[in-house]
Amino acid sequence: MTLLHHRADGPASAPPLLLGPSLGTSYALWDAVAPELSPTHRVIRWDLPGHGGSPAGLLSPKATVADLAGLVLTLADSLGIERFAYAGVSLGGAVGLHLAVHHPERVISLAAICSSAHFGGSAPWEERAERVRREGLAGLADTADARWFTTGYTVPRLVRDHREADPASYAACCDALAAFDLRDLLDRITAPTLLVAGREDPATPPAHLREIADAVPGAALVEIPGASHLAPAERPEAVLTALRAHLGGDGRRGMAVRREVLGDAHVDRAQARQTAFTARFQDFITRYAWGEIWTDPTLSRRERSMITLTALVAHGHHEELAMHVRAARRNGLTPDEIGAVLLQTAVYCGVPAANAAFAVAQRVLSEKSDADAGTAG
Repeated sequence: MTLLHHRADGPASAPPLLLGPSLGTSYALWDAVAPELSPTHRVIRWDLPGHGGSPAGLLSPKATVADLAGLVLTLADSLGIERFAYAGVSLGGAVGLHLAVHHPERVISLAAICSSAHFGGSAPWEERAERVRREGLAGLADTADARWFTTGYTVPRLVRDHREADPASYAACCDALAAFDLRDLLDRITAPTLLVAGREDPATPPAHLREIADAVPGAALVEIPGASHLAPAERPEAVLTALRAHLGGDGRRGMAVRREVLGDAHVDRAQARQTAFTARFQDFITRYAWGEIWTDPTLSRRERSMITLTALVAHGHHEELAMHVRAARRNGLTPDEIGAVLLQTAVYCGVPAANAAFAVAQRVLSEKSDADAGTAG
């Protein structure tokens, strides 16, 4: 085996999201987060060499984060993934930072969680690597809870993964952390970047994430109270909230698509009518309908317009129908194609419903024709 062990969840046609683990853990680190992201993303979780299900021997002594990044790219290539969003914890986050600096053409967006652009110098990691090669991992696994979680919290599965990891592979990962320092290159990162810090993390305290946020143009920083080093396991809801806002379903992307489909004039009017009472609903449809559904590449915008017209006819939503007839023209449907869709609805939604829909569509298409004639004149 030459590939990292991995698990894939979510539709194959959805935007890919790669999730990287922390040293000593497996992809189980993401168990409480990945399923919640899989409805909108093709989520790929991977294991470090010699951890979880990944074979030992993929890394040699004196390995580097670049070596790990190369294994991740090989995995992505094997899955037919050219560009991807990436989120990683600690060492997994360092891999993401390396990819964003050295392979920017592959990284759509980046989230580094409880991670750093450097990990406290080489000496502690060289000492840990030597100890593990000499003594194995039992002693370190006994102290995992104190290093990973706040007092009284534990995840037995992750502690077991730590205890069962291959010592040589673990030590090689320590070598990679010892040699890692990207501080002078952070300003090269162009991907939208999110930094998530556990406020009680002793390994990579918030100052480490703040250092990255200050250096990466436009980066955002979120600090999670009550979280230590493995925030996705200890505070999954908070991590999930931050990732959802950062990834493709956010309001900025949704607003851009909403304007492209409905037009600036319509959206501006809707925004102008927004009140404190309707603000949450406007945010909901922008993020969910436009930021997630309309951006799914499985269907084209033309196809989505035809489906939307049919649904609106079926339910008699005539005001929305007029808006989406205009959107259908903007998405490339001709008047004849719109007419064919409405004729189809006469069979399956009923003649009276189609009759009303034809009246609405004729009015909207006449408005466009009048506008075109005025422009031509």
